[in-house]
Amino acid sequence: MRAMGRAETHASRAKARGLPRARLTFAAFPFMLPVLVDEVPEGPDWVFELKLDGVRVLALRAHGRARLCSRNGLDVTGQYPEVAAAIDRLPGEDLVLDGEIVALDEQGRPSFQLLQRRMHTTRPVASVPIVAYLYDCLALRGRDLRGLGLRDRKARLRELVPAIDPLRYTDHFEGDGERFFRAACEAGLEGVIAKRADGPYRGGRHPEWRKIKCQRRQEFVIGGYTDPKGTRAHLGAVHLGVYEDDALVYVGRAGSGLDEAGLRDLHRRLHAREVATCPFTRGEPPRGREHHWVRPELVCEVRFSEWTTDGHLRHPVFLGLREDKRPEEVRRERAATPRS
Repeated sequence: MRAMGRAETHASRAKARGLPRARLTFAAFPFMLPVLVDEVPEGPDWVFELKLDGVRVLALRAHGRARLCSRNGLDVTGQYPEVAAAIDRLPGEDLVLDGEIVALDEQGRPSFQLLQRRMHTTRPVASVPIVAYLYDCLALRGRDLRGLGLRDRKARLRELVPAIDPLRYTDHFEGDGERFFRAACEAGLEGVIAKRADGPYRGGRHPEWRKIKCQRRQEFVIGGYTDPKGTRAHLGAVHLGVYEDDALVYVGRAGSGLDEAGLRDLHRRLHAREVATCPFTRGEPPRGREHHWVRPELVCEVRFSEWTTDGHLRHPVFLGLREDKRPEEVRRERAATPRS
């Protein structure tokens, strides 16, 4: 029997009685996603969280067993067994939590490149400890909380989650969001997420959640690679694209950011997917014997300084593969101008 936590108080139970019962399947809880914007929203209606450099997961516990699901519907419980085990020990009976799994570097900052060593294996890697930052409570005691406001959901989450690794409650900031954003950028973090304090949780991309980035970075589809040059082994760079409608558009290549082990692993994955025909149907991919084409099945994250006028990336840096996003979902991110 689980220990009684603060979430198991009589007041919490009474509040839960009037909420609808949750259908405890991953399909019934689609992720809520933020829109990209250039400006930090202002006013007391907003709360701000750090944008974490990790992998988004949904944690669902039903009938006493917790499982983890990625954004593209994959069961990733085996990659992060310590997180599932910790969620199993929480009070609250059947529940659904939203959060992000990160690996922290020596300075305590999230490192997506470090997390790569955990994302692609089901064998625990003791040298890469992970932390699950939980920032929303979508169901508790079998009741659906998504219709409640964010502050109310987070209050229940805070009562539920102990400050014990590998679980962390994700705190938020209220007040001067611009100052919070500047502090995040000065600390070398990815950015911030602004959320409507009284907003419900709705699946899909909605302006009630907004992401503001300190640096340009997004996902790209890998459509090919080049031969290595000089002393470099395995491959030189990867050819990148984004989808527009059903067309894969060529946007350039990224060669920096990979160490020897990363080059070896990436070359193995790409070599197994080689095809004779270039998958890019728009743009101007290069030609020549040093270029190899692959089935567009792998998604990677890349940091870059800007888009050029001809639609290519300037100063791209490869950060790592992403298994939580389908290739056909990869589009060029453009900042929206939502109503305030």
